[in-house]
Amino acid sequence: MPSNSMNVINYNRRQLPQRDKFKNVLGGYNPNRKTEYNLPKATTKQLKMIRKRLKEEQKVRMLKVILLTVILFFILLGVLAYSTDGIIELISL
Repeated sequence: MPSNSMNVINYNRRQLPQRDKFKNVLGGYNPNRKTEYNLPKATTKQLKMIRKRLKEEQKVRMLKVILLTVILFFILLGVLAYSTDGIIELISL
């Protein structure tokens, strides 16, 4: 029995492609090739506008996170208060 399983494993291993990793990907694969980006040049005015917009987005995101945290905290307090009323009633019986 063990020799049969080893034969199956060896057979499956022989079925795998005998090539480098990602060689079958369309476009080829060359580990030595460096990716080149074609980015436009930005002026200082554009960079300042981007910085300002990102700061505003971060403020809005942080406000949403804080608001959601406060809401969830009050919901949790409400659930806890509701459950403690039930527990106190059970204990007082």
